[in-house]
Amino acid sequence: MASGEDDDPVIEEIDVYLAKSLAEKLYLFQYPVRPSMSTYDDVNHLSAKIKPKQQKVELEMAINTMSPNYCRSKGEQIALNVDGATYEETNTYSTKIMDKQTFASIQATTNTSRFAAAVFRKGELHITPLQGILQLRPSFTYLDRADGKQREREAANEGGDSSQDEAEEDVKAITVRFSRPESEQARQRRVQSYEFLQRKQAEESWVHLHYHGLKDGRSEHERQYLYCQAMDASDNSELVKTPKEYLAMLMPPLAEEKIVRPTGPSNVLSMAQLRTLPLAEQIKTLMKNVKVMPFSNLMGLLATGIDSTAVLRCIQQVALLVQGNWVVKSDVLYPKNTCSPHSGVPAELLCRGRDFVMWRFTLERWLMRKEVAAIIKLPPEDVKDFLEHMAVPRINRGWEFALPNDGMFIMKHPDVTHRQQMLWLGIQSKLEKVFNFNKDDFIPKNAPAQESVHVSGEQRLKAAQERARQSQPSLQRALLAKRREAPPGSDVQVKQEPLSDGEDGEQPMDTSSATAGSLNGAINGYSGAGSPASDHANGTAPPTELRDFVSKTFKRDSVLTLSELKRLFNLHLASLPAGHGSALMAVSDRMLQDAILLSQCKQILVPFPPQSTAAPDEQKVFGVWETGDALDKHRRLLYELFSSNFRVRRKVIQTRLAQEFGDDLAKTDVDRLLKECCGSLSGWWYLKGTTQS
Repeated sequence: MASGEDDDPVIEEIDVYLAKSLAEKLYLFQYPVRPSMSTYDDVNHLSAKIKPKQQKVELEMAINTMSPNYCRSKGEQIALNVDGATYEETNTYSTKIMDKQTFASIQATTNTSRFAAAVFRKGELHITPLQGILQLRPSFTYLDRADGKQREREAANEGGDSSQDEAEEDVKAITVRFSRPESEQARQRRVQSYEFLQRKQAEESWVHLHYHGLKDGRSEHERQYLYCQAMDASDNSELVKTPKEYLAMLMPPLAEEKIVRPTGPSNVLSMAQLRTLPLAEQIKTLMKNVKVMPFSNLMGLLATGIDSTAVLRCIQQVALLVQGNWVVKSDVLYPKNTCSPHSGVPAELLCRGRDFVMWRFTLERWLMRKEVAAIIKLPPEDVKDFLEHMAVPRINRGWEFALPNDGMFIMKHPDVTHRQQMLWLGIQSKLEKVFNFNKDDFIPKNAPAQESVHVSGEQRLKAAQERARQSQPSLQRALLAKRREAPPGSDVQVKQEPLSDGEDGEQPMDTSSATAGSLNGAINGYSGAGSPASDHANGTAPPTELRDFVSKTFKRDSVLTLSELKRLFNLHLASLPAGHGSALMAVSDRMLQDAILLSQCKQILVPFPPQSTAAPDEQKVFGVWETGDALDKHRRLLYELFSSNFRVRRKVIQTRLAQEFGDDLAKTDVDRLLKECCGSLSGWWYLKGTTQS
């Protein structure tokens, strides 16, 4: 021991003092987005304010608009977007230029018990405990105000489009409900809810402060409080400890620390905190917050390297598969012995009603809230909550499932999909007994029957090749007969080519449609007044399943590009059970276009901008031409307007409709027409699929 002490001699002893004058008022400010050599000491601080309980600070600093690095035109544009052209006392930028910026704080750590600020003077070290460590970053709340102004301008330009999700009657019955006494569990849920915590945070008022610069006399006076005022050891006994006590302070025994966290949402976790939980808890927490999510997004939120098989095993415990996407289970959102925060309905009834909504979305993409409420007989607030969990409202059309059908997941995981189908059959039987309905009432028309027959890809490939070989002789006979019937001088050639088994194991394409079409001359495009190809006259009409799909799709979307229709068709094929849709596996583009024209639709020759990079399929736009309703003539006039320009103002559309059909067209009909066929961007209206964004 003696030799060890000689090797490490004590060079100097320093007295350490604990200063308490600023112990509850001292904060450390960090600027993580600012280089350390560029401080804000010489920047003019315009204002400062703090919420002490929440440890929130906001600083407002001036921007040097005369700097050569400052873009004056950008500053003026930002001020115009935020405040508009008129001057008001509440304007953010009174000088009509962005001449200031706001810094908002977040807590760098919630436990500052081991952090202190220290100053060294005359061989003495004085330390002061920190009340908080705050990181200040630029705040962009002015962009929210600019977005609000933009939305107001667009709403005014569009004439105040209706935002109601469904058409409601003007006269509504008023239901009087007497609130019952709040249970302890309901009170705890309400107190821990995000809205309650946000309201509590907003109740704390800002305390406005006066900023003093680094060299200001008041700052120098306050810095003196960093030194211990009572230098007598008897009055500063916190650091006078025995060696054993001092060692215990340096290395305390392991124990769970009760950290006092600031008031915040109890159900919000950072990604770092989330990944400290077990995998099952991570997935459960994510699904409770997101409600509906594709499997690919879920894998992206989890840590890299996690096995997808383990994720699939965990996700099935807390979610159900709906249209290829995962929706959180009802009993996860509504545990036992809880009730609705809106109406007090028990969790058991809430789970039944929500399961019914989820089951309906396994059959179709659209639901009407009134129809759902009439069956499950729950308060409208709860029904709306169910729909908001997994769907989005559409004007005058009801609620559409929030995500597109994930056919890729269904193709990659047929075993999981089959297991979920069996699970839904069990849920369906329970719902039929509870709500006393017939499942046939909700099955969409022309829906394929469910069969538990599995046909492998190799078997389907062999069947397609066999059909092609069987149809070859009849096709050749038809070509020869057509050549004999053709008038002299007509350009009809018969060329026999060997059948191809496809490339890379793919099924051969059905070329009979294109071959038959060549006998009567190729169809050069599909104009608004055109007709389907003559394939159906020669026995090669589009399959009935294809025509049913196209007709159903255009009933939902009045205007579609060929590219978008092909995408929806591929998703439809992927969603079919094994063994179904064999007649749709070799559909060519020509057959798809024939099916469009046979569904009372025509091509709209809408011009595209010169700088457009749209693919040829994206520039083929088709629209519903004849539906039998009163808006058919208005819809055709709308197509005519877009045949001369790819974008049109709403006022031009309304004026043209009034000139052609008088002023009897209601605003709601105009709104419906535009929402069905068009999309808006920056005050202009485009046909669906042609929007340049």
